[in-house]
Amino acid sequence: MAGRITKSEQQLRPDSRFNDKVLAKFINCVMLDGKKTRATRVMCDAMDEIEARLKKEENENAPENSLAVFLMAIENVKPQVEVRSKRIGGANYQVPMQVPRKRQQSLAFRWIINAARGEKGRPMSRRLADEIYNAARGEGKAMNIREQTLRMAEANKAFAHFAR
Repeated sequence: MAGRITKSEQQLRPDSRFNDKVLAKFINCVMLDGKKTRATRVMCDAMDEIEARLKKEENENAPENSLAVFLMAIENVKPQVEVRSKRIGGANYQVPMQVPRKRQQSLAFRWIINAARGEKGRPMSRRLADEIYNAARGEGKAMNIREQTLRMAEANKAFAHFAR
């Protein structure tokens, strides 16, 4: 049943360390094979790594803690528009469409996690910390994916009138 309302948003408990629901949801997305403790440890280690980088940085505009860096990274990676395939009159068109808020967040999570998993050779916590820190600064693989999505939407702006 599509469009069915679930209680998952209400049942989601904030994470134990930062008391933040967005971070708790991200930890759930990082989790593999139901091993939430391992995912939580990876995320806590990544946040500690980000905290250490913040202490080294002498920029006065820098966020005050690792949670602010994390939330900034998610906001930077969220796409505003994406292209969706639409079949009209026997032809397929890539139609640019606005992205709903929930999908923006899930795409941002997916892009950051996949970018971190794509690298090999280092612990996952360090790779995730790098990706989150770079995304907060507007760099990294996740930001490149967002830029490609935006470019694709710009290129197919002519088909925007097909959107409903």
